Amino acid sequence: MYNLFLVVMVFRRITQIILFLILSQDSISGQFGKIEIIFDEQLLRSNIRQLILPLREEIKRFYTSTVWNQEFIDLEIPLNIQIVFEGATQKGSSQTFLAQALFSNGNDLRYFDKGVQFLYNDSGPLYYDPVIFDPLSSFLAFYGNLILAGEIDTYTPEGGTTELELCRSIAIRGNSSNYSRGWADRIQLINELSANSGLRKARFAYYYAIDLFQQGKIKSSIVEFENMISGLDEVYEISPRNHHTVLFLKAHADTLSHILTVLNQKDILLDLVELDPDNEKIYSEGLEEISE
Repeated sequence: MYNLFLVVMVFRRITQIILFLILSQDSISGQFGKIEIIFDEQLLRSNIRQLILPLREEIKRFYTSTVWNQEFIDLEIPLNIQIVFEGATQKGSSQTFLAQALFSNGNDLRYFDKGVQFLYNDSGPLYYDPVIFDPLSSFLAFYGNLILAGEIDTYTPEGGTTELELCRSIAIRGNSSNYSRGWADRIQLINELSANSGLRKARFAYYYAIDLFQQGKIKSSIVEFENMISGLDEVYEISPRNHHTVLFLKAHADTLSHILTVLNQKDILLDLVELDPDNEKIYSEGLEEISE
């Protein structure tokens, strides 16, 4: 089984590298691919709206120009960011903004933040410094590393631990800074995600199972789907309605039902009905098809 794991992981990395080489003929590729940023500026004065006009492109550049991880350099993770500005006050040559934000990979990673506070002026570019705290750059880096951690977890068991610990160190520095709003909640978020080994196990097993299924390794794929259920059981015993687990299952319920129906895996579908009642109808349709 371990040798098979290595083969599949090598296959995934080779596929990524080939895609990277193709894409890099035209542009520089990195951890983040297509980035969509939406601003809600209704509560800001018109002159402040003008001030933040360059910010969208600056955030995109920040994410695409930074090498976040030396090994996983070609993931092309989609990144969706929504920022709702609540207000701004003058502080020296800069504006201090209060906001709420949503970060997502457009799939099964989604983080809402209601306590955003940062300084901004349009005098210079944003840049990532893993040591020096900056209210805006560090906030963006926190969620960049958080999304990256979730993605790397799908390639190797709990492989995103280094990125989670980077997030923790950023949050600790933020919480002790003069711009501490929201950072205590981000420390708690990291604690929850790091401790949720069941979900991390389930996410890895799910993506590994899909890879095995696509390669025609049916028996091994079923084993990994069973490992996914084992991880979900761990979550269920601690927190049956864990928010991040609910999001994961919502994102993949249709795919799970389809593949498990093809594989004739009635028992796994029954487990999902119990573990994921929100999507019971989807799994029940698969069970009905197996019974026909």
